[in-house]
Amino acid sequence: MSDPGPVLVIGGPTAAGKTAVALQIARQWPDVALVSADAMQVYRGMDIGTAKPDLATRQAFPHACMDVRDPDQDFNVADFLAAVQEVRRAHRHVLVVGGTPFWLAALVRPMADLPASDPAVRARLEALPDPHAALSQVDPVAAARLHPNDRVRVIRALEIHALSGRSQTDLWAEGPVEPPIPCQMLWLDRDGLRARIGLRLEGMMQAGYLEELKGLLAAGYSAANKPMRSLGYRHLSEHLSGQFSLDEALRRTERDTWRLARKQRTWARGMGWEATDSAGVMASVRRIFGE
Repeated sequence: MSDPGPVLVIGGPTAAGKTAVALQIARQWPDVALVSADAMQVYRGMDIGTAKPDLATRQAFPHACMDVRDPDQDFNVADFLAAVQEVRRAHRHVLVVGGTPFWLAALVRPMADLPASDPAVRARLEALPDPHAALSQVDPVAAARLHPNDRVRVIRALEIHALSGRSQTDLWAEGPVEPPIPCQMLWLDRDGLRARIGLRLEGMMQAGYLEELKGLLAAGYSAANKPMRSLGYRHLSEHLSGQFSLDEALRRTERDTWRLARKQRTWARGMGWEATDSAGVMASVRRIFGE
């Protein structure tokens, strides 16, 4: 298409029901192309722990940026933005759905031109005894912004410097190389979210959540792989390694998922996105996509 229209984005805290609403839209508007904005749903084999739709639904309603990498492969925000642009060129109606703040923000606040990840460089940086101290030497502004425990972002800032010879801070200061993507942002939220998180976790366990993780570990993936350190898998992995009981792992997973949802809500308010319910989302879709 020569003149792609605006992208409709449904964000929201975890367990708010974004996927269900997106699938309802896809059923009513068959020409809609779906794009996942969930940084963990990228990975194949990580299905239950990332709350993907079931396989039959994914086959009937494929999502770009879902099931496109193995857990030991890289996929970053630049890959996500490139995928959104590719889908825009091919489809009139595009629906992005997910709650990863960094990815959603990048749609409307484009990033600087940063080098792609290099596995060899990243492996060398991962082996550093104190990556945060190393970052303080080459990019003190980034080091002051990032907590030492935020290892993924600390390593990425070091990687940017190693590959480009310049700090992440300096590259960001130069501004984006691409204009923002025209978007209509909708933030789906609802009352009783913590109860929904608990119920979803129970359903995931019944669906084989722990068995999925055991299968990933048996396949050779480990805590060294970024997605295995994510909230959806970290505490259950700690249980399997004998650090604490299954009940305690589930308690920590529920607690930290609720904390994540609260952070997502705070971030969305900072972006100026007002919350709406599923009826409000559908009303906006009818206005944007037409009856």
